[in-house]
Amino acid sequence: MCRFACIALMLIHIQFFCSTNTASSKTYHVYFLGGQSNMDGYGYTKDLPADLKQPIPDVMIFHANPSPDGVAVDGRGIWSQLKPGHGAGFKSDGKANVYSNRFGAELTFAKTLKELAPNQHVALIKISRGGTSLAIEAAGNFGCWDPDYEKGTGAGQGINQYDHFLAGMKRALQTRDIDQDGESDTLVPAGIVWMQGESDAVYSEEIARAYESNLKRLMDLVRATMYADDLPVIIGRISDSGNHPEGKVWKHGEIVRAAQASFVKKDKRAALVTSTDNYGYSDRWHYNSEGYLDLGKKFAQALWNLPQE
Repeated sequence: MCRFACIALMLIHIQFFCSTNTASSKTYHVYFLGGQSNMDGYGYTKDLPADLKQPIPDVMIFHANPSPDGVAVDGRGIWSQLKPGHGAGFKSDGKANVYSNRFGAELTFAKTLKELAPNQHVALIKISRGGTSLAIEAAGNFGCWDPDYEKGTGAGQGINQYDHFLAGMKRALQTRDIDQDGESDTLVPAGIVWMQGESDAVYSEEIARAYESNLKRLMDLVRATMYADDLPVIIGRISDSGNHPEGKVWKHGEIVRAAQASFVKKDKRAALVTSTDNYGYSDRWHYNSEGYLDLGKKFAQALWNLPQE
């Protein structure tokens, strides 16, 4: 795939939006939410407090349809007002969304941002898929985000999560009027939230030790896609339920955790959320509902507390 050409095309779209606003249009701060299953979200919507069971005012979301590697490029989705159901099992055909009975960090992330900046309009772009890795060797049957992926056959050859990401970003950013109020909106890149790394901690020490360089490369590319090389990045630290006959679920988890911390230490515009160590689990791999409610808050607070320069 011609990935860098796709990036250039998306930069043109962002520049276009930033130059076509009118006096009555809205300015939305755009946040990308990406990763694997703990970004998908396995909280149950039945567990939500009353104030989160309703659509959240002034918050729009483009949730791209999750797709595996090796299939035609997807990225289908629509802009809609944020409400419960954007967790695991969510689907979109680009015309309508099919909501699930699950939620992730997106709800309290947006709610907390609105509490911190009540007059700010928030736009989320969520692109994630459970089990996906950064390393090709750790993809298993779930997929990976490596930009140089070349596996597969036929029309799906070379297609992976990075290609789906680019397609989703293109669809999201080329929409002029995301809130459908009849006026073109201005989209301002504001931050990246990344919750992923468990799959890279399973297979081998070599794969785990490559995580930091793989993470830096991908975050640099996501920043470029959003046309801001100093865009804030919030990393959710992976944790372990310990629900495994051998003790740890993620055999090389400590190596990946150290890599996440090292990435953040070297990047003055990045922060690490570590509250995941305190969360309960609904199964061997995923946090419980209370965990996702807290995780969204911690993501927003970490973003808000980052130095502006």
